[in-house]
Amino acid sequence: MPDKLLRLLLVDDHPIVRTGLRMLFQSEPDMQVVGEAESGGEAIAAVQELHPDVVIMDVAMPGMGGIEATQQIKAISPETAVLALTMHEDEQYFFAMLRAGAAGYIPKRAAPDDLVSAIRVVAEGNVFLHSTLARFLVKDIAEQKNAASEEQGDGLTAREIEVLTLIAEGRTSREIAEELVISAKTVDRHRENIMNKLDIHSRVELVKYAIRRGLIQPE
Repeated sequence: MPDKLLRLLLVDDHPIVRTGLRMLFQSEPDMQVVGEAESGGEAIAAVQELHPDVVIMDVAMPGMGGIEATQQIKAISPETAVLALTMHEDEQYFFAMLRAGAAGYIPKRAAPDDLVSAIRVVAEGNVFLHSTLARFLVKDIAEQKNAASEEQGDGLTAREIEVLTLIAEGRTSREIAEELVISAKTVDRHRENIMNKLDIHSRVELVKYAIRRGLIQPE
């Protein structure tokens, strides 16, 4: 039994979807479903009451949708990670959820193992973007490329570049620490230094920066 269970809040307006998700997560030894909500408004109230680690958020729901709910959740509980789980795989919803503060975006047709992995990734403070959505990120980078100045002399140390590359690949702090044989606290300190040096304060922007620098290749 893990020392600390990941507390999950399920937000979807379809009860059958929530039931399926609950059954999936109940089989994971490090996860606990602490609540459910069928609208954005209910999700906000549940976050205030239950303090989940991760909110699995549908995007399109009657009344308040997932985008506005995510904005409000991140405002009242910045430490809570929001993972978008949706049938919408278009660019508009993708970027709207990321701008609202979601730490990940995964389609409902994804494999259950991918969803479980995504939860663990965002719970560690990292970003998870499903590989089928990489084309949106690539397109956005291409559109900005002419306007963006080339990053030269960014001041990153060799170790910080190693950490940045692994962050961009979706590794958790624990996984990075194990690979580089350093502590998770040291990984977090490197990440803070990287963001300060680059004046980047979004995990998604870190991934885009790593792609522009050629540190990783989009799938």
